[in-house]
Amino acid sequence: MSNTDHLWLHFSKMSAFDPAAGGTEVRVMERGEGPYVYDTDGKRYLDALSGLFVVQAGYGRKELAAAAAEQAEKLAFFPVWGYAHPPAIELADRLAELAPGENNKVFFSSGGGEAVETAWKIAKQYFKLRGKPSKHKVISRATAYHGTTAGALSITSVPGFKKDFEPLVPGAVKVPNTNFYRAPEYFADDEKAFGRWAADQVDWAIRTEGPDTVAAVFVEPVQNAGGCFPPPPGYFDRLAEICREHDVLLVSDEVICAYGRLGTMFGAQKYGYQPDIITTAKGLTSGYAPAGATIVSERVYQPFGEGDAMFAHGYTFGGHPVSSAVALANLDLFEREDLLGNVLRNENAFRQSLERLKDIPIVGDVRGDGYFLAIELVRDQATKEQFAPGDGTRILKGFIAPALMEAGLYCRADDRGDPVLQFSPPLVCGEEEFDFIERTLREVLTKAVSKI
Repeated sequence: MSNTDHLWLHFSKMSAFDPAAGGTEVRVMERGEGPYVYDTDGKRYLDALSGLFVVQAGYGRKELAAAAAEQAEKLAFFPVWGYAHPPAIELADRLAELAPGENNKVFFSSGGGEAVETAWKIAKQYFKLRGKPSKHKVISRATAYHGTTAGALSITSVPGFKKDFEPLVPGAVKVPNTNFYRAPEYFADDEKAFGRWAADQVDWAIRTEGPDTVAAVFVEPVQNAGGCFPPPPGYFDRLAEICREHDVLLVSDEVICAYGRLGTMFGAQKYGYQPDIITTAKGLTSGYAPAGATIVSERVYQPFGEGDAMFAHGYTFGGHPVSSAVALANLDLFEREDLLGNVLRNENAFRQSLERLKDIPIVGDVRGDGYFLAIELVRDQATKEQFAPGDGTRILKGFIAPALMEAGLYCRADDRGDPVLQFSPPLVCGEEEFDFIERTLREVLTKAVSKI
C-alpha cells in the first residue's frame, strides 16, 4: 500500500508514488524549526525554497500560531461580503500604508491565483465602467506563471500546464521575457538596450492587438518560471511609459516577490515603478494560514465606489479572520526582527555563494535578486550550449534533484524553460545556510557533470 492511496498530490505524476508501478514512497514532512524541516524518519532538510516561496519567517514561530489560536477563539469566521471584522479592517489599513503610491484598496482572497484572477476581472470591469468595454485583453511574458484558475492559467505562459484545459479564457497575449542570458546575440553586451527592446515588445503587442482592446499588462518584478529573470536596467521605466501612453493598467504580480523576498516589502519598490494593481499572497502570512490580497490604486478603484457600481466577485475565505490575524502578527515580526534588512545585508553574500560554483562546467548563469536566485544548467559553459533534448530533464530530475534531497537540501529543480535550480530561502537565513547550500551543490553538481 502506498502512503498516498487517498492523497492526490499537486503537480505530481501519481504513478511515481505507486509501488505497484515501481514508484517510491512520498517523503512526509512532519515538523519544522527555523529554516529546517524534518521528515517522519527524523531526517533534517534545509528548506532553501521557503516551502514554495512562502515561509518568510521560518518554521516554529509560536507567536504566529498563538495569533491564529487567539483569533479562532474570538471569531473563527465571518465573510467580508457586505460586512467586516476587525482583523480584515486592520490588515487592509496596514497593507495600504505599506504599499507604494496610492495602492490603498485591498481585495482579499485565499491565495495567489485568486489574486491574479481578481486583478484581471477588476481591469475588465474598470474599463467598462469608464465607457471602454472593448478593453479586455491582457499581455504577459513568455514562460511566466501566474496561477491555475481559468483566467490566471490563460495569463500563464507554460504550454504544458495549459494544454489539458484548453480552450481557456480568450484575450491573453504573450511577449518575450527578460532573460538576458538568452537574449538575441546583438544585445549580448548591452543589458540596457535589451531591456528597452523587451519593453518595446509590449508596445508592439498593444499596437498589434489594438490599444482599444488591451486592458492590462501582467508582469512579475523578478519572473519566477524559467528561473528568476530580473528586469534589465530601464525596463520598468519604459514599461510604465508604454502603459500610460495606451491607457493600459500595469499589474505587478508579486505573489512571490512581495513581503521581503527581494529585501523590500513590495517588489515594485525594489525597482522603483508604480503599479496600478499589485497581486500578493504566499509570504503575507509566512504560510501559517492561507491568504491573498489584490492591492488596487485609488484611481482604479474610483469608478467602483460610485453610484450603483458593484464588483460582483468574491471568495468565501477571502479576508478570513484567522488568516488576517496571522498576517498582522507576521508583519509585526518582520518589523521587530528587521527581516527586510537581513535580506539587504546578506543578499550579496548569498549570490556570491552561488557564483563561486561557476567553476563547475555545467553551471551557466546565476541570476535573480534578494533571496530569490536561480542557477541555469548548460551543456557547455563557454558557448551557453543547451542540453540535448531530454538530457536536461534526465540530469535535473533524474539525478540532481533526488541527490540534493538525499543530502538534506530542498530547493526547486525546474525544467519549464531551460533547466534551472531555484533558491528562495527563509528571510532569517545567513552565512551558515549559504555555506551549506554551496557545499551541497558543489558535491552534487560535480557528480552531475559525468552524467552528460
